[in-house]
Amino acid sequence: MKGMLQSLRALLRLKPAQKLTRDYLISLFIAVALALLVGAGIMVICGHDPVQGYTALLNGALGKPRAVGNTLAKTVTLCLTGLAMSLAAKAGMFNVGGEGQLYLGAMAAAVVGAQVKGAPAWLVVVLSLLAAMIAGGLYALLPAALKVKWKVDEVITTIMLNSVAIYFCSYLANGPLKTAERGIATGTDSIMKEAAFTPLIKLSNLTTGVFYAAVVALLVWYVMSRSSIGFEMKLTGENDRFAKYGGISTGRLMIWSMIFSGAICGMVGMLEVFGLHKRFLTTVSNEFYFDGMLVAMIMRYNPFGVILMSFFFAILSIGGKSMELTAGISSELILIVQSVIIFFMAAETGIRTSIGNWWSVRKARRASGKEAA
Repeated sequence: MKGMLQSLRALLRLKPAQKLTRDYLISLFIAVALALLVGAGIMVICGHDPVQGYTALLNGALGKPRAVGNTLAKTVTLCLTGLAMSLAAKAGMFNVGGEGQLYLGAMAAAVVGAQVKGAPAWLVVVLSLLAAMIAGGLYALLPAALKVKWKVDEVITTIMLNSVAIYFCSYLANGPLKTAERGIATGTDSIMKEAAFTPLIKLSNLTTGVFYAAVVALLVWYVMSRSSIGFEMKLTGENDRFAKYGGISTGRLMIWSMIFSGAICGMVGMLEVFGLHKRFLTTVSNEFYFDGMLVAMIMRYNPFGVILMSFFFAILSIGGKSMELTAGISSELILIVQSVIIFFMAAETGIRTSIGNWWSVRKARRASGKEAA
């Protein structure tokens, strides 16, 4: 157990203090290309045509308006969860509990959306959004306070609190808050019909909730990249002792970064409820936050990079399902491609250093050979 937690912490600390340099972006491009080549090789071994497979993937993700809508909807989810992870990580806090915060936010939004009656639809949306963000933020406050006050490892507490939140919400959806509507096995009452988000593209999952997501993404980008608070977060994340000596209230900053991270996760839950399910379901999330974590770590917690990588991963996710249906290629292949990308990016520094050392040795040998001649 201890070794697993140490491995997880090492993964979470995947270059949080480094920037998105040109060399890193080149390495990322190479990693993606190599991963796609590995995927093509697996297709050939399994008797499939790689060109046909990847064509089916692109058509499934971007070929039709409905597909584009689903891809953009997936991008929104990955982007918000990735930004939530990035916001906390920049201040030196590793919020691994976003899945639980998402569930609590979804439950809070569903309860408010169903119970507030006779109010204007816009007010129901605002109240539900606030309830979701407060629920997610308060749930993230607990591990943050334990970390700052008593130095309790937030990776352990957030992992454990994930299960608590998910099982608690499942209990509510199957017990006290279970709907009496027919055909719904495990879920709460439906939200006010007029308050539900409107689809932007027919038969797709893309709704007007994307505008709320865009505002949050812009705010997170501004705070992290253009504000003095973002600079203080960066100092705290890189060296909290130095930041404290510089007059920064590191403890307060770490706590608030976790609260806002949890609030964003709660908002994702609300978007799922009001945009897709129209009620809380126990299947409201399929480990969305962990996918967002991977996106954030690969892009070194850079908000703009998170947005771009979210779109790429969304193409793989949505297109992979279509690839399985139209070309007969298992969608598990996409998981292999994602894993290879993560592997190469995790080993990027070591690989680049090894290649640099090999090249330096080769140049030195050439120079010594010329001198001897």
